[in-house]
Amino acid sequence: MDKAIVHIDLDTFFVSCERLLDSRLNNKPVLVGGTGNRGVVAACSYEARAYGIYSAMPMKLARQLCPEAIVIQGNSAIYSKYSNDITDIIREQAPLYEKSSIDEFYIDISGMDRFFGCYQWAQELRSRIIRETGLPISFGLSANKTVSKIGTGEIKPNNHINIPRGTEKTFLAPLPVKKIPMVGDQTNKMLLSMGVRYIHTIQEMPMELMERVMGKNGVVLWKKAQGIDNTPVIPYHERKSISSSLTFERDTMDPVQLKSILLTMAEKLAFYLRNGNKLTSCVTVTIRYSDFDTRTRQKRIPYTSLDHTLISTVLELFQQLWDKRVLIRLIGVRYSHLVSGSYQMSLFEDHSEMIRLYQAMDYIRNRFGQNAIKRVATMGTTGVGQVSNPFNGQPPTPPAHRRL
Repeated sequence: MDKAIVHIDLDTFFVSCERLLDSRLNNKPVLVGGTGNRGVVAACSYEARAYGIYSAMPMKLARQLCPEAIVIQGNSAIYSKYSNDITDIIREQAPLYEKSSIDEFYIDISGMDRFFGCYQWAQELRSRIIRETGLPISFGLSANKTVSKIGTGEIKPNNHINIPRGTEKTFLAPLPVKKIPMVGDQTNKMLLSMGVRYIHTIQEMPMELMERVMGKNGVVLWKKAQGIDNTPVIPYHERKSISSSLTFERDTMDPVQLKSILLTMAEKLAFYLRNGNKLTSCVTVTIRYSDFDTRTRQKRIPYTSLDHTLISTVLELFQQLWDKRVLIRLIGVRYSHLVSGSYQMSLFEDHSEMIRLYQAMDYIRNRFGQNAIKRVATMGTTGVGQVSNPFNGQPPTPPAHRRL
């Protein structure tokens, strides 16, 4: 059966949500993100992009490029609501879908051409989303995820495109290589140094040459340039929470040990969130005393995946719960009310230096292991919270607590 994959992208999603709430923002340069000079642009309208502004640019520079831009502090709760509304519509109509971020979806509608017509089905789904939410939306339809995503990018804003089977290579040929999703800034620079600017150049190169230059990634890139991508649409399951807990071999009331372990749990769970492209808005701390009396306390916070916010919240809740006169048997941390998203939504409050720091820390951990870089306060807690990344592959059950 021939594959038919739809890629859906909500155009300038954060900005579009803000325009639904305030129509005075229509057709004006709008920046969403941190409002201070050290803030970062989380999203920008097409009118702002015309001035050279882009996501993750320092807000101070963006304001210099476009002094008349309207700067808005992001509201993650509103964006999550609209994202969930659209997810509900897609869930109701789509046979198989993947939610790859808060504003992007892949839908596998293979075989539906026998009953309805894939392109017509996708157009009607788009019309329903626009009608029920008021948000602009673009989609690309092709035989695979890569070509569909590139197609969406080429047709935006608020439009749609169908790349018929057999025309993928022709469609891709005139486009710059940086349009291929796996080509980042460094890869693009390397390809440019080789004289490779457009996709058709890779199409004409032997696959073996790409493999010699880039290894396995070169083979993947060569196939994508040919319009070949067998990556499946992964069924979407919303994970509601992620947690870690620890039972002591001997009950304790040592404040240094307790806070160090909680800090380690908070830090590692935050790392898992970022690796899984997730954000949390609810933090819960659990304490079980030696008499098995179990207490929990939780706090709602703005959506985030950053250590410093989550650690301070965990320690605050622990202080509220802790009875210093009673020995503790178990402690635990849980992050819930998860949504898809990355640093982007955290950019509303955090400056660019902080974001780059976390990106560098995560790179080191992913390359050399979770314990390759840690805070001084957690140096004595090796082994605490050692669970595999829960967002790799199918969402697993929450990790069982460990004994120390």
